[in-house]
Amino acid sequence: MKRISVNASKTYNVFIGDGLLGRIGELITPALRGGTAMIVTDDIVGPLYLEGLKSALSGMGPYVYTHIIPNGEASKNADNYVALLTAMAECGLTRSDTVFALGGGVVGDLAGFAAATFMRGVGLVQIPTTLLAAVDSSVGGKTAIDLPQGKNLAGVFYQPAAVVCDVALLKTLPESVFTDGMAEVIKYAFIAETPLLERLKSPIIPQLEDVIALCVSIKRDIVCADEWESGERKLLNFGHTMGHAIEKCSGYTISHGHAVAAGMAIITRAAVNAGLCPPEVAQMLEELLLQHSLPIDTHFSAQELASAAYSDKKRSGKNVFLILPESLGRCTIHEMPSDALEEFIAPALGITTQKGGER
Repeated sequence: MKRISVNASKTYNVFIGDGLLGRIGELITPALRGGTAMIVTDDIVGPLYLEGLKSALSGMGPYVYTHIIPNGEASKNADNYVALLTAMAECGLTRSDTVFALGGGVVGDLAGFAAATFMRGVGLVQIPTTLLAAVDSSVGGKTAIDLPQGKNLAGVFYQPAAVVCDVALLKTLPESVFTDGMAEVIKYAFIAETPLLERLKSPIIPQLEDVIALCVSIKRDIVCADEWESGERKLLNFGHTMGHAIEKCSGYTISHGHAVAAGMAIITRAAVNAGLCPPEVAQMLEELLLQHSLPIDTHFSAQELASAAYSDKKRSGKNVFLILPESLGRCTIHEMPSDALEEFIAPALGITTQKGGER
């Protein structure tokens, strides 16, 4: 088992290992608050792991309630947020109690936002059940729900009391869900100079614990340096401005990881076309994405993507922030006028713009 300490506004541990769900009591006892627990999960994860978690918590004394939502991004909405708050109130949760988020990024975001805002903050333990949540969304304190106008537009920064990642839960994921998480793993390899890029050339499952630990360590270092995303933490959004735009244009039928994969490839090609990035970086990125069955393009137009990106939270006034790779393992933050985005990305999509003409 690996233990990574995150020293942000709240200090907590991220536990990574095989078979940790059954050991959760001994791992989080110092972080457990109160005598009541609310487990939030979805209708796919619940039948698999809910009883195991309840059993692991039974010896700790808390009275355990459960709240189950439908699986999928569509559940990360205001109605489900209010329904969860209502359930927490009906169960009598207090500020000294704990919410357990058992699931992927949707469950973690929704449960985290509810935990952060119910009575102005109750305890939160993240238990990621997808690779994407394990390497990214469960760590760092971002919680949010989607609005009709865009993704993650309502949320707060709220660090958990602990994160418990049982890699045994990830090894049986459907291939498409595991692949989704690989997009975020690849992201980390391109924003930080670590051994991660070399590890991605070999099969991932045998080294899953080490790969997750590397990703979490990268995120830990960035979050601790810039918890509130005023500077360096923006690097974690590599591929996300275009990725969120692709998700929105698809009506969220394209998964987050697949959208981010295409977003990374598109923005990297745009950086190459602008002379900001060596072509070999784009080539290596696309080879890795294809190796892991991830997309490197989209059928949406530059106009559609730019319009969708305008409502993304990664915008400041009339400007948009883009994370562009400069070399392998190094990205930088670029700010440009939102109305220049369409022209910037169009050559990377191979389409025509009114200003720029043919590629």
